[in-house]
Amino acid sequence: MPVQPLPLGFVFRSRAKEEKAPATKAAVTDSKQPRDPQAPKGRPTPKRSEARTQRRSVAHTPTNRKEAAKRQREERRQALERQRQALANGDERYLPARDKGPVRRFARDWVDSRFNVAEFFLPLAVVILVLSVVRVGAIQSLALLLWLIVIVLIVLDAAVSGFRLKKRLAERFPGENTRGAVAYALMRSLQMRRLRLPKPRVKRGERP
Repeated sequence: MPVQPLPLGFVFRSRAKEEKAPATKAAVTDSKQPRDPQAPKGRPTPKRSEARTQRRSVAHTPTNRKEAAKRQREERRQALERQRQALANGDERYLPARDKGPVRRFARDWVDSRFNVAEFFLPLAVVILVLSVVRVGAIQSLALLLWLIVIVLIVLDAAVSGFRLKKRLAERFPGENTRGAVAYALMRSLQMRRLRLPKPRVKRGERP
């Protein structure tokens, strides 16, 4: 019995199936390989350090409002602690906004380098208050006179200091914004030297 020749289309379909078979097996083999759950579909598996960072960020992300509020309180507490330490050691990275910048730093150094009448206001006020309590007319009159003298000296010293500091700022920082620096320095001069924050960096008589 003569053998019937195979149809031409059947031969080509068989060859195509044989060529596709290895590719299909390779795809199945690749699909069985474990994939990092952190890696999105269609993207390469991240490095171990990147995956660890992603897991940390996910673990530290608050899941509800209570945890978010707790996180905010903790961050606020840490920020205040850094600010307190910065006021003591002068680290400008964490200083309050009112104390940052070279202009404010120069104003602080200028005040700290000289004697200011206003810094003695509190101890003088205590002395005057004690004198005014004494039930002697002459001593009470003296207390009132001392009070007036202290007020006048503070006003005059503040006016002279403000004028001189404004001139120094114009020389030191030409063209820069120095608004508020004089008032900032005068408010600092009202405080006793040992109580000033940020802590003084220069000694009295030292040129800033």
